[in-house]
Amino acid sequence: MTPEQFLDRVSKKGADSVYLFLGPEAYNRDRCRRALIQTVLDPSLSPNEREAGFTRHDLDQVALTSALDDARSMSLFATRRVIWLARAEAAMPRGKSIEAPTGADDDGVGSGGAAAALASYLRHPTPGTVLVIDASRLDFDGEDKARMERVRKFYAAVPSQVEFRPFSPEAVRALAQSLARGAGLQLALPELALLLEATGGDASRIAVEIEKLKLLAGARKVTADDIASLIPDAQATTIFALVAALGRGDRSRALETLDTLARAGEYMPLALTFLATQFRMALAAREAGLRGAGEILAHFSRLGARIWPERAREIGQTVEAFPKARLERAVVKLFEADRDLRDARPDDRIVMEEMILELTAR
Repeated sequence: MTPEQFLDRVSKKGADSVYLFLGPEAYNRDRCRRALIQTVLDPSLSPNEREAGFTRHDLDQVALTSALDDARSMSLFATRRVIWLARAEAAMPRGKSIEAPTGADDDGVGSGGAAAALASYLRHPTPGTVLVIDASRLDFDGEDKARMERVRKFYAAVPSQVEFRPFSPEAVRALAQSLARGAGLQLALPELALLLEATGGDASRIAVEIEKLKLLAGARKVTADDIASLIPDAQATTIFALVAALGRGDRSRALETLDTLARAGEYMPLALTFLATQFRMALAAREAGLRGAGEILAHFSRLGARIWPERAREIGQTVEAFPKARLERAVVKLFEADRDLRDARPDDRIVMEEMILELTAR
């Protein structure tokens, strides 16, 4: 089920005895954790009593069978409990897990015994106790896909499974707008794009930064300077401004942005990495005959390269500004600049300025 389905079911029907949480996305996982604790543990209890009702075990430190024994036992201090089994991937059989669990065999029970113990607990769960098996270290796609399937198979006996998939670019933009409205924040589209870029589209970071912006800006409009002053990675957005200026062939703006980066002490090889990625993607888009940000976004999404709509527009601007021959030459110049930055040189800035002059030559 999805996090939204989980929240709906918990609010209407209460919590099941055992859950399996799968996937790396942290924002919705935190929402579900808080909703579960709010539902299972009586809100009228004191903070100390509620704390006594929540127990966490890391399965790379504690055997799954030992954690299940804890779930079977009745607490002297809490009538209702939430037991959180983190790092659930570590309970996988040796040779197939991401890393061998340090506590898996401490009680002499192998992985087969752990699976049997879990099946036994599922048949007779402890009343008043909710067990959450949390596997948050693997993604659903890419290199983690096969390992994620092994985790699913190992915990297949758990009927209630919640998938925490990463937000799509459209979904994370909608979330940011919703959170900004809820906070009463005046966040225009350019500043919204800057916030998304600076946080890497991470929903948890966006939620935290919006709370910080609310305290800083109050009722006034949020500015780019506000974001740059609060978000540690916002300086990287200046690199994107350099990328955009080069993509448009705007020499004066590119040199001004380079000056800003130099005065801020930016690491020039990092800026060059962003530039190389931009031009390689633009060359790929031109060779694929893509037109417009929509086609670019769809094309790279199909290839598994996750980009934001603003980035797709920047790639489109680069495609429009650079014919194929100039794009190919730009990739070569970026390689040469990268080589020069690694060599003995008078100044990183000189290397970057020479590259800008070459890339914006008409």
